[in-house]
Amino acid sequence: MPRFTATTTARPAGSAAARRRRLGLLGVCALGLLAAACAKPFQPRKFPTTMDLFRASVQEYGKHHWDNALAGFDLLAQQLPARDTLLADVYWYQGQAHAKKDEHLLSAQAYSHIIDAFPDDSLADDALMQTGAQYEALWRKPMLDAQYGQTALATYRQLLSLYPDSKLVPEAGKRIASLNARFAKKDFDTGDYYYRRKAWDSAIIYFRDVTRQFPGTPSAKMSYLRLLAAFRAINYKEDITETCAEARKFYPTDDEISRACASVPNALANDTARAPTDSTRPRAPIPPR
Repeated sequence: MPRFTATTTARPAGSAAARRRRLGLLGVCALGLLAAACAKPFQPRKFPTTMDLFRASVQEYGKHHWDNALAGFDLLAQQLPARDTLLADVYWYQGQAHAKKDEHLLSAQAYSHIIDAFPDDSLADDALMQTGAQYEALWRKPMLDAQYGQTALATYRQLLSLYPDSKLVPEAGKRIASLNARFAKKDFDTGDYYYRRKAWDSAIIYFRDVTRQFPGTPSAKMSYLRLLAAFRAINYKEDITETCAEARKFYPTDDEISRACASVPNALANDTARAPTDSTRPRAPIPPR
């Protein structure tokens, strides 16, 4: 009796054809990799003129070859004279390519070159808008350091100041309002942190900043409500009255403000009721001539 029993497994029908197909696919893949390896890399310095390099770099940008495009535009930025108007387009494409790579700071710096060197160019207001947008993208969450958010805000305000007739003014206004809402949320969250720990004085400072610096934002109304609760916790009656008067002025029909101030007399209404009419108000004496 043999020590081992040989077993044979029948090869499935068609396996040879399948193997040939796999080998064919591997051959195609190998040829593709070989072609990619043999393809000439983009060489910005081979172009005879700056305009040829510019056109080639734009083509690379259109193919989404961001690194190739940037290599060309970076070289153009070095070679072109400082007042060559083609530089404005070069800086614009640099900003666009860096933005595509999520390199927001480099993108903002590229756009800012247009504003500094070509403030009268047709791209200048667009460059300001894009500069602000890139700085805004760097401030992703309100709780983070707001340095980039402040820079974005200043940039949008600069657009309003320098180019008041730009078609981008409405969009800049919306972005300013959005940033202010985020600044307000940042201060409100900090105040709320102290509020929940009953550190009333610190909480009041932040809530006051929200109501004074960012009126009309969603966080402003919540700050008034928190202020009233904090003042009641430490029995600051005069501050309660002043806060209610201010909150009623900004939110005259708001139900939450009305309920929070229900026990506080409406000083504005009382003053109006006590004010004499024109027919009974004493006239000031006429000064002698």
